[in-house]
Amino acid sequence: MMRRAQMARWRRVYLLGVVAWLCAATFLAGCAVSSPSSDTTIVQRVIDGDTVELSDGRKVRYIGVDTPEVRQRNRQGGWVKKPEPYAEEATAFNRQLVEGKAVRLEQDVQSHDRYGRLLAYVYAGELFVNAELVRQGYAVPLTIPPNVRHAELFRDLAREARQEQRGLWSIRE
Repeated sequence: MMRRAQMARWRRVYLLGVVAWLCAATFLAGCAVSSPSSDTTIVQRVIDGDTVELSDGRKVRYIGVDTPEVRQRNRQGGWVKKPEPYAEEATAFNRQLVEGKAVRLEQDVQSHDRYGRLLAYVYAGELFVNAELVRQGYAVPLTIPPNVRHAELFRDLAREARQEQRGLWSIRE
């Protein structure tokens, strides 16, 4: 059994770690808001509801949102087309918004995901694509720190989509 002094020491270490993490997250979020990087490019093809391929070959994963998957991994590690409900509708809506169009990409704190895809907030003209997918019910919020700049907006838009029964939230008969 751990002694009282050891438990107190571990509690202090744990709390210091939590405080350090919160300070770092706050600092990084502040940096992202003050100086987002952005560039403009053309969307060559839409891969699914929240991922596109650019004309230069880079793949972009939309920050802060998640759409149903069109493909699933099989046991051999390959991909098979096995769409989740509303995956094809989300992909078609994303295609309508961005395919073949010039888009502006804005990054947040983390620039790439673990698969090497560029993480970005995507704008087609003045339209905030990430937000429009959530507003129309084709995506749900997916907040992964430290990229949290628009998390509250996405939560509000998802609540509205659910209340209005749009997209994923519609009642199918």
